Amino acid sequence: MAGVKATKVALKHVKSVMVRFCPFETNVETTRLFLECVNGKKARASNINCVVKTDVRHDGSEPVVDIMFADGDRLIMKGANLTTVEMLSALNSRCIAKDLKAEEKTKKKSA
Repeated sequence: MAGVKATKVALKHVKSVMVRFCPFETNVETTRLFLECVNGKKARASNINCVVKTDVRHDGSEPVVDIMFADGDRLIMKGANLTTVEMLSALNSRCIAKDLKAEEKTKKKSA
């Protein structure tokens, strides 16, 4: 849990986050922790337009995180097979890559 709190979440390029899980399954803890991190004050403050939705089901389905980025990209993670840190790292690496692309575009325009 200490590693999860230390991971900074920035939702700058994220349009929406959909977290779907069945709370009665044994493999949902990491997905619920991911939801807690993404729905925190600092993460939400990084993009106030980002929509975070939770779909709680009682159907035994596996936990899934579906992230839609502002540029139309999509990241789908199956939480049953991942740790919270792995999910947060995947999200952050995508956001960092989008930051770099945006910086390159602004450099090309100004040059």
